[in-house]
Amino acid sequence: MRKTEQLLDSIARITRETGIPRTIFAVCPNSVAVTKAAFRAARRNNAPIYFAATLNQIDEDGGYTGMTPTDFVRMAHLEAEMIHYTGTTIIAIDHGGPWLKDRQRVERWSVEEAMNGVKRSFEAAVLAGYDLIHVDPTVDIYVPQGETISIHLVVSRTVELIAHVERFRRERGLSPVSYEVGTEEVHGGLADEQTFDTFLTELKSGLKEAGLEDVWPCFIVGKVGTDLHTTTFDPVVARALTEKVRPYGSFIKGHYTDDVSNPEEYPLCGMGAANVGPEFTMSEYDALAELEVLELREREKGAVAMVSNMTAVLRRLVCDSGRWRKWLHEGEIGREFDDLDADRQSWLIKTGCRYIWQKPEALAARYLLYDNLRRVGYDPEEMVLGRIERDMDKYFVAFNLVNLNDLL
Repeated sequence: MRKTEQLLDSIARITRETGIPRTIFAVCPNSVAVTKAAFRAARRNNAPIYFAATLNQIDEDGGYTGMTPTDFVRMAHLEAEMIHYTGTTIIAIDHGGPWLKDRQRVERWSVEEAMNGVKRSFEAAVLAGYDLIHVDPTVDIYVPQGETISIHLVVSRTVELIAHVERFRRERGLSPVSYEVGTEEVHGGLADEQTFDTFLTELKSGLKEAGLEDVWPCFIVGKVGTDLHTTTFDPVVARALTEKVRPYGSFIKGHYTDDVSNPEEYPLCGMGAANVGPEFTMSEYDALAELEVLELREREKGAVAMVSNMTAVLRRLVCDSGRWRKWLHEGEIGREFDDLDADRQSWLIKTGCRYIWQKPEALAARYLLYDNLRRVGYDPEEMVLGRIERDMDKYFVAFNLVNLNDLL
């Protein structure tokens, strides 16, 4: 049995035995620190951990983390081994589809180029030993503005990509992988009930026609009230979507669960899993900003020779990257960064740091910050990881995952 389905089946069995529903917590590994913190939090909570990595984060070209799929799998194994974590680890591609990698969108790759690029990324993930692939062809940059991509085309491309992965891995005798499909991206996807139903029906028949009756996604992404700028989960919608997909053997997966105000509702509604990403970039930024305050205090005491200017360096690198423009609201498009409201600037910097953590200047500033504080008795890396872990803990608790490993 596929590793992800095995975990889901075990959780379902435990839920029947205990009466306590559970939702898998998925972390987007947008930095080395977030990945380390996730393992530490999983070990302390005695729970499984799931990593959902976008192609912008981790891919053949290194992504903005600097890691290929093979690098990330190796890092995950080494981190688990280093802290003696022996629980279940799931490694997955998140939002794998044409033009969802920024480079493809900016350079306006053709349909053929974009689809082939995604296929190469999927191949690299399979070869690296990933457990799950999120197949998400719900964006098409050539669809006229104001129109939505045809759901029939979404199904066709979904089947094409799944068929490619299955052919690739079977020819090489590689282990089976699990699948996730659908999206709640703001740019398109399965946004209404009728479209959702059509997608499920056509995907079932499409996979059958492709000779893939034994393949079906364990997760289907549902639009459950959350997106990058909202924090309220809709339990009514979640229950309705769960009722639709359970007869197919699938679970609903939530995205953009960052800072959600009611995470305890997820397991009660039968949600299979939920992704959290930019929230932990903000946690990492806030921790570094707090360390910078300590550094400045030590400078006033004469204990530090040269300060890191950590937050100023991060702000400049985020601005220079231009990637903050991707997240502008409709009324902000065309405005320069310094012309945005202070709150928006702060949010864009904090969440945008994930794109520039590995830039040489950011690494040098962090090194100096850590070195300055170590000299006066602090453990800065421990303080940063601890801050991120603390923010992860609430999801392990709300999703009823604490001590789950003892029952698996």
